[in-house]
This record gives sequence, C-alpha cells and structure tokens, in this order.
Amino acid sequence: MSGRTRLTLFALLATLLTAVSLAPLVDSQTWLLQACWLLAVQSGVGALCRRVPLARSLTVAAQLLVSLVLLVLLFAGEGRAAEAGGAGAQLFTGLGTLYQEGLADVGEYAIPAPQTDGIRLLLVSGVLLIGLLVDLLAVTFRTAAAAGLPLLALYSVAAGLSGDNAWLLFVLAGSGYLLLLLAESRDRLAQWGRVFGGGARGPGGSGSSGGQPLAPVRTGRRIGAVAVLIALGAAYVLPTPDGGLVGPGSEGGGSGPGGGTISAVNPLVALQSSLTAQDDRVVLRYRTDNKQPDQYLRIVSLDEFDGVEWKSSGRSLTEVPDRLPRVPGLSDQVRLAGTEVRTSVSAAEDYVQRYLPMPYPATQVEIKDGRWRFEQVGRTVIGDDLGKGKKQTVQGAQYTVSSLALRPSAQQLSSAPKPPAAFVEEFTRLPADLPMVVADTARSVTRGAKDDYAKALKLQNWFAVKENGGFTYNTKTSSGSGSQAIVRFLRDKEGFCVHFSFSMAAMARSLGIPARVAVGFTPGSSLSDGSMQVTMKDAHAWPELYFEGVGWTRFEPTPTRGTAPDYTRPETPATQPSAPAPLPSQSSAAPAPVPSGSADTCPPERKRLGDCDTAAAPGAGPEGEDFPWGTVLGFVGLGLLVAAVPLLPLLWRGRVRARRLGTGEPLEAWRELGDAAWDVGITPDDALSPRRAAARMVELGSLEPAAAEAVHRLAGAVERVLYAPPGAAAGSEGLAADVLSARAALLAGVGRGRRLRALLLPRSAARLGWALTARWTALAARTATTLSKLPRPKRT
Repeated sequence: MSGRTRLTLFALLATLLTAVSLAPLVDSQTWLLQACWLLAVQSGVGALCRRVPLARSLTVAAQLLVSLVLLVLLFAGEGRAAEAGGAGAQLFTGLGTLYQEGLADVGEYAIPAPQTDGIRLLLVSGVLLIGLLVDLLAVTFRTAAAAGLPLLALYSVAAGLSGDNAWLLFVLAGSGYLLLLLAESRDRLAQWGRVFGGGARGPGGSGSSGGQPLAPVRTGRRIGAVAVLIALGAAYVLPTPDGGLVGPGSEGGGSGPGGGTISAVNPLVALQSSLTAQDDRVVLRYRTDNKQPDQYLRIVSLDEFDGVEWKSSGRSLTEVPDRLPRVPGLSDQVRLAGTEVRTSVSAAEDYVQRYLPMPYPATQVEIKDGRWRFEQVGRTVIGDDLGKGKKQTVQGAQYTVSSLALRPSAQQLSSAPKPPAAFVEEFTRLPADLPMVVADTARSVTRGAKDDYAKALKLQNWFAVKENGGFTYNTKTSSGSGSQAIVRFLRDKEGFCVHFSFSMAAMARSLGIPARVAVGFTPGSSLSDGSMQVTMKDAHAWPELYFEGVGWTRFEPTPTRGTAPDYTRPETPATQPSAPAPLPSQSSAAPAPVPSGSADTCPPERKRLGDCDTAAAPGAGPEGEDFPWGTVLGFVGLGLLVAAVPLLPLLWRGRVRARRLGTGEPLEAWRELGDAAWDVGITPDDALSPRRAAARMVELGSLEPAAAEAVHRLAGAVERVLYAPPGAAAGSEGLAADVLSARAALLAGVGRGRRLRALLLPRSAARLGWALTARWTALAARTATTLSKLPRPKRT
C-alpha cells in the first residue's frame, strides 16, 4: 500500500471516528451509515484524481462535484419537496427545500432530535464537508497536523450540544487524529529509507542482540495512547467552571433547594422556525372554563433590551408556592371585576422546553411530576436543574393552572396613575445607541394622545391596521431583535410577530410607558369534545404594557394574528359581533361578493384582520405563485456542468490531437503518438532515439505488423527532420493517418478498463498541469523583472 493510499484511509477513519460525536444529537443512527459510504466515495475520487495525477484544485473540485451529485441523488426526492409536483422540479429544488426544513427542525426539536430528512441532510453534508477538508489538508497538501482543525470543529459542535458519554467520544475522536498523524509520520520516515530503532536494553544498559528493534512508529503509538489518557485524567482532576470536558455543566446559576437564578434566555431565536415549520405538530391540549376566546398561553417574558436582543433578566428563583403571590400592580377593583378560571394542560411527549405555558396572570399551579421553580417578576414557572447537565422540561407534563380572566375597561386604563419611579426606570430602559428614528416615529404616531393608554392604542392600530401604517405580515422576513432590526422593520414595513412585538415595546418605552415582550401561544383551535389544541403554528410574541391598577396588559399589534383584547376595541352597538364573521349572502343561488369597507364603515378590528378588502385577486395565494423557473434552470445548468466534468479530459485530448495532426509537422505527430502510448500505460522515455522509442512502443504495445510499420514510418520522418541536411524533404504525407492507426491499435491491445481509463482519464492530461505551472512561473518571473525596473523612491 502506497503512502498516499494509507493517508487517505486514515483521513477517512479519523473523520468517521470524529463524526460519531454527533450520534447523541439524534435518536437514530442510520445517517451515520450513509455518511460513511458517501465519505468513502468522496475519498476514493480524491485518490483516483491524485493517481492520474490531476492538479490539486481539480482534485478538490472533482470531490466536491461528486459529493454534490450524490447528495442530490440521495436526498432531493425526500421530505416535503417530494410533494411539490413534477419530477424535474422536485429533483432540482428538493435539496434546497430539505436544507431549509433541516434548519427549521434544528430550531424546533431538543436533543435527541428525531432524524428528519432535513436533519439527516445537515448531518451527512456536514460530515462530507469536514471529510473533504481533512482529505485536502492531510493527503493533498500532506499536512496532517493542520487537519486537526476541522476535526476539532466537528467534535466541538457535538460536545457543546451533548454531554452524554463525552469521555468515549473524546477517545474516539482523539484516537482517529493520532492515527492520522502516525500514518503521515510513517510515510515521512519511509521516504528516508530504512527505519532505524534502538535495540532492547539489558540490565547492563547495552543493546540486547536478540531483542526486536523499537520502531519510532511503535513509540509514537505509545505516546499517543498516554496523551489521550492524560487528557481524560486532566478533565476530571483540573477544576473548571463548567465541570470540565466530561463533567456536567450548569446553565446560568444553579437552582438548588435554595433557589438560584434564571439565566437569560431568548425564545425569539426559535420562534420564526415554529411559524414557518412545514408540519403542524400538536404541542399542547387543554380544557378551560374560561368563556372568552382570547386566552393566550404565555411561556416567558423578555424584559431587558440591550440593543442586540430582547431577553429575560437574571432573577432569583423560589419553590413554587401553593398559592402564587399577589399580581403586582393589580387593584382590588379590577381583580374583583374579573373571574378566576381553571385550565388543565397536557403537553406532548415531543415538546421539549423548560417553561410551563400558562394563562396570565396565574394564581395557582398544580403539577405533581418534576422539579419546578417560580420566578415572581415574570410570573413564570421554569424547570429545575436535575444534575449532570439535564434540565426539567415540559415534555409530557400534565398540570392545572388557576388564573384571572381580567376585563379592565378603557376608562380604568386611561385614568391609571403613574407607576413608581424605580419601576418606570427599570422597564423603560433603552440602549444609549438606539437610533433616534424609533423615538421620533413613536412621537409622530401618538401625536395628540392625552394619556399612556391612548398612546398604546395608537401604536397598536398603527401596526395592526394596514391603512394606518402600511405593515404586512410575512414570516419569510429574516429575524432579528436588535436596534438595526427595528429600524429595518420600520422602513420596510414587513415582518412577523417578533418584529411587531419588539418594535411596539421599544417605541412604548421611548414614550415612558413600561413595556416588555411576551412569548407563548395564541389560544389554538377547538376540538369537537370541547377541548383546545395548540400547534407549532400557534407560536406567537406580543407586547405587554404596564398600567398601575391593572398590571401588565396585553396588546396585539400583529395583523392577521391572534385576537385583539376587548379593551383595545372601540365601543360598538350590541348587534356588532366582537369577532369578524362572514356576511350573509344576498341570494341563495349565488353568494354576492363581500363589499369592501371604507375607512369610515369598516371597524378597526376587521381592518386588522384584513376583512375589509375585496375578494382576493386571481392567482393570489399558493396556487397563484409563479413557478420557480429561475431556480429550476439554475439547477439544470449545474447538473449539466456536473455531468460534463468527467468528459473534460476526453474533450481536451481530442482538441489537442486535432491541433497537432492539423499542423502536418512530424514532430507534432510524434508527440501525439507518444501521448497516445502514455495514455495506455507506456511511459515516455525521452532519453531514447526515435527509432529505439518506436521499437519499444511496438514491443510494449504488442502491435500488429501494419500498426508497427506506421510507427516506424513516423519515427523515420522524425529522424529526417532532426538529422537530414537542410532543405531535404521530410516526407510528411500520411503522418496523421499513421498516428490514428497506431493509436487505434494501442487501444485495442489493452483491456476494457485500461481503455476507458485512457479515454476518460488520460495520463497525458498531466501536461496540462505542467503547462499551467510553467506559465505561472513565467508570469511571476516577468512580474518580478518589471517590478525590479521600477524606480525606487530616494531616501531623504
């Protein structure tokens, strides 16, 4: 086995052993088998290209293209893309669709995640990319030490996400890297000739004549094994904040019996993935005696904005009391006007996150299983730390929540007194670098409002009613919660609930109104048995503004999503429905189109839901979307390019052959014949004379008499050109036919495999690399000469 072949195999082994670190991230390991054989094909292509040999850049390009083709063939017809329609469209667009689904699945599922087609594609393609980098560094560039960087990146991702069996994963990854280093060292030593080793020493210190020599490779193995053991021992012995390499870590502060703190979280990161998910997974089912249809299930509140993101402040945690503390800021008048309702919730087995979804404000939480903590300011219940890096989650939990269904009036909100100064300072804090356009826009929108409640209503309706602010709901808009994201949203007027909620909260804070962002679920949909179900599509974010005497109050600025609270709707006659309903038809035979409402006749609530527009235009919606011809044509072109790559050497040789034979020169014809012999395995020997080279070609190629005569005629023509007196005729007639006749005989004299190799991967293609290298060297020399002639600045 050659040194390069050995390096290729050990690079493949090192990548696979490191890829095992990703196994705990998913619940099935079939992806690892697929990655194994795809990686083997990729490594085989690299070994074949290096044997030709091809230039390094061409070798990497060939590996990359073959890997892309295999991924397309393996994955393009799977997942949701297979339901998209025609075979051509699903083949060329399926891979990109699966990548998007995989990214969405990563944001939705906890570890171990189900092995969806999208997640499987991300894992396999990631391993292929790392394998390509390792092969490039260790084999193509012969720097195995540098190949540890991509291996370290792969291991770090896996180790950072999963702590299960970390010591075993570390041993596998470290052993693979050490074996790769030893393989390269063995190859380097072999290039020096004989491997020397010291004899085994006896008691007297002299070498033992009968002992086996201790090879440096064997010493390297022992050193590597000791290094791995030392690294494992150091991870357990050395003190680290997170418990070391293989020890359990903690998230935020600990939460032992004494409480602890809640670390900052940002559920907005995964909210867009939930809204754009292709599946409609049910995550919660609940029953409630609340007769109002607008009961949201709140998960967590984000009360700190640092200019980069909205997040929860770090606050102390306590045991969940039998009866939750009094709702801050809630007056007896508003509390007695409301009713206490009970909601029984059952979480799905595949819904994994740490916060209990609950109606707000909760007064009592009854949950038997699990370990939970209560955070009073946000009024949330969070899973406790279970030790060894594990956290209590909502997965499969069943619990009952008592909460207040409050119905404050517009008068109570409008006449609310100012909150305490310290409270206002905390919940109106904004980053110093917040662009002025946010506050200026807030003042412009609320111009003329007499109190905070009127300002809040103007902000909500400016966002929610398209005729007012011109905003459009679109989940395809890129996420983000920083200052620049707010400015971009106010400019483009397009986004989803995250953009609407944090923009309204920031603008309210700029007006001196305490505000925060809540994340959770809209009420969901009702079932025939009277219960409700909540899916991932019901994930939502909304702003909460504080009014003294009422407490934290929900507003709904997002158009076409959720339900606007009663206290934000204008007072209407009793006959006006509180929720939009389809207008009755004027004829039993054919329903009349719903008339569009004007700004004077259409209520703001129906404007917010978009029910004041006329019938949808033909072609709107999913059925009216244009077919992605650009994407399809792009993938078709890429497919043709990939299919043409194996034919490039064949086309190049044909072009060179036609150019050489077209000149009619004996030397060019002789060069072409030499390359044709090289392609079938007869290596050229420039030290031989044309006559002896011809005899060698006839002998090694086992040519028939007719082909042998053609070769000798061409050799005689070359000798006349080289040695005949000036002016003598070279006799170049029929040389092209002789070359083609000899080439056909050479191809016919070898087996099918060597013949295909000569046609598709000709050895003489190495001349192309030599020519490019020579041109590059000449260009560099000319550039250096030109630069040396430039006048140098005189020193003063």
